[in-house]
Amino acid sequence: MSAATHAGEEAPVAAPAAARVSLSIGGMTCGACAARVERTLNALDGVLAQVNYAAERATVTLRPDVPVHRVIHQVASSGYSAELLDHRLAPAHDELERRIRSLRTRLLAAAALSLPLCDTSIVFSIEPAARFAGWRWLMVALAAPVVSWAAWPFYRAAVRSARHRTTNMDTLVSIGIVVSTVWSLYSIFFLDAGAHHAQRGLAASSGGGVYLDIPAAVTSFLLAGRYFEAWSKRRSADAMRALAAVGARHVVVLDAAGNEHRLAIAQLRAGDRFVVRPGETVAADGQVQSGQAAIDRSVMTGESRPVDVRPGDAVLGGTVALGGRLIVRANEVGEHTQLGHMLRLVERAQNEKAAVQRLADRISGVFVPAVIALALATLLVWQLTGNPLATAAGASLSVLIIACPCALGLATPAALLVASWAGARTGIFFNGYGALEASRQIDTVVLDKTGTLTEAHLRVVACETVEGVEQSELLRLAGAVERASEHPVAHAIAALAEQRCGRLPEVASFHATAGVGAHGSVEGHVVAVARRGGHEHEPPAPALAPAPALVERCRAWERLGRTVVVVSRDGAAIGALALADTMRPSAAGAVEEFKRLGLRCVLLTGDNDTTANAVAASLGIAEVVARALPAAKVDVIRSLQREGRRVAMVGDGVNDAPALAAADLGLAVGSGTDAAINAADLIVMRDDLRFAASAIGLARSTLRTIRRNLAWAFAYNLVAIPLAALGLLDPLIAAGAMALSSSFVVWSSSRLRSAARGPAQWR
Repeated sequence: MSAATHAGEEAPVAAPAAARVSLSIGGMTCGACAARVERTLNALDGVLAQVNYAAERATVTLRPDVPVHRVIHQVASSGYSAELLDHRLAPAHDELERRIRSLRTRLLAAAALSLPLCDTSIVFSIEPAARFAGWRWLMVALAAPVVSWAAWPFYRAAVRSARHRTTNMDTLVSIGIVVSTVWSLYSIFFLDAGAHHAQRGLAASSGGGVYLDIPAAVTSFLLAGRYFEAWSKRRSADAMRALAAVGARHVVVLDAAGNEHRLAIAQLRAGDRFVVRPGETVAADGQVQSGQAAIDRSVMTGESRPVDVRPGDAVLGGTVALGGRLIVRANEVGEHTQLGHMLRLVERAQNEKAAVQRLADRISGVFVPAVIALALATLLVWQLTGNPLATAAGASLSVLIIACPCALGLATPAALLVASWAGARTGIFFNGYGALEASRQIDTVVLDKTGTLTEAHLRVVACETVEGVEQSELLRLAGAVERASEHPVAHAIAALAEQRCGRLPEVASFHATAGVGAHGSVEGHVVAVARRGGHEHEPPAPALAPAPALVERCRAWERLGRTVVVVSRDGAAIGALALADTMRPSAAGAVEEFKRLGLRCVLLTGDNDTTANAVAASLGIAEVVARALPAAKVDVIRSLQREGRRVAMVGDGVNDAPALAAADLGLAVGSGTDAAINAADLIVMRDDLRFAASAIGLARSTLRTIRRNLAWAFAYNLVAIPLAALGLLDPLIAAGAMALSSSFVVWSSSRLRSAARGPAQWR
């Protein structure tokens, strides 16, 4: 909803320009419900939908001529409710809280009544002499609230499905409770008479009938399963609400005259300048224009340490200023910010489905009518083979209860729901289910150098002067020239010169030559700063041969892979500077983490061979490919794939995007560029490169959890249904097993929460 929509006003329902909307779906109780809603939506011309049962939402892609209200009506026509999803999740959260409170109340009441009911049922069954006048009505009084009020959510959902001529899990549950209740009443009021009172033993009493403790206990077990499931959804959704809620609600914008105006966040536009005071949330992605502050980026990246920012630095919307006052120019606002992008990534990941889960959804869609038919067949077969009606009814009831396909519907979405938010807490985001499937087979990781293994910020690491020239003089003259240049080498030299020497002299007649260097007039002298060997190109003054000692020092720097520039004054070399791209502190640890995961590491860079080999040697990487332009990087990826390798590519820049897309698994690291993030399968918003290895580990762990969930769900139904049909499972045991099956899937998935802690946690 727009921030301008007031309480009591109904916001217009219209599709966004991207024709992709998210709907909150109400009324789903199992995977079969999700499959039915998905089929119903996809039956509309111009609509492509995916429905997530665990998240209770649908992601719908619309053709421009299809209005959203038609989609919502289509969902309603299938017996469920739908509304446009507010990313702040207040309505969905309130509805979930109401459901949890209702389930808890019903569960407590059902358990409180079922326990004495079961006790009295056992006593009356084993010892008929213990019965007293009115004992039947005592059992009815204990059971009636359970099988009516407590079980009402099951009946309501089943009736709603019946109105639309469909079935779902609640159909099975309702039939089971009603049938067992009716049979119990018939048993205790009609079969349990005369001669049967003299018999002893559970099987013999009541004509072998089932007492009211069965439907009451079944209801309690099913309510417990539903409550645990809803409680788990709430915990998983808490992280999503926390991330969605970190965005600012208001912003102080500066007009052209510098006056401050407090506006709703929806009114902020790209290009506006806004103020961030201590303790306030940065309203949008932008660039600091003035001021200095420490920024808490923990919400976006999971980093615990604040980051200092100053003019020229980028800041992200949703982060918090801890100290200092900033004026920021907004570059991206609203859904186009990194926060908005991350929310969409998580939503997309949660709605992705594996091929095996799509199979599970199809099975859930046809499972209920098949089970009802099987339960009737079980009843008939047991009757036709001469067994008592009570025995036949018990076996049929067990089939109905134990066959509910909840676990199948929860297997994949529950794991993705937990994993996507567990990862988000540490700055790891999935860009779809494909990342999980690809992670299992990855055996090679290709690492970009600049901006990935290194900081992508050159700095001066060494300085050498000829006899008679002080380092401060060399830096002062070189900094004066380089301050007029936009080249990264020039920025690094000028920054160090200003830091060491203070105010620099002005440069006149400045001229720069691409790939060579720059020169100009400083204090009456012609000063040139150029790469070693570049003085022969358009020399500003007759070049004199550098001193042998200076030449040897420059060669030593070059062997280390450093960028070397020579500074000359009036044609005579007075010194040289060595620059290097700063290595990320986490680079070496990340390489070790990749190796522990069994991955072969390859360094891929557009830099020269000397620099690339020096970086690789310092990190323990044996394979290096240097001087690779973006197209060549793609060729390297393709070549490795032709060798039978499954390749992961780790990069951060625009020039890495083609290679990220070509790799089997693309990982964008750091703040990254939009092109890199859109091309990647996994996005790591941390400056710590070790989290790239952790992302692969989390993806593998999530995939294992999904497969374990599905294996359990399929095996449970394949084994339990025949046992129930053969009469080997009591209805009470069947109800407990069904509830435990769904609870196992939810518990198994919830373990991923504690896994997302950082490097070296996933093996």
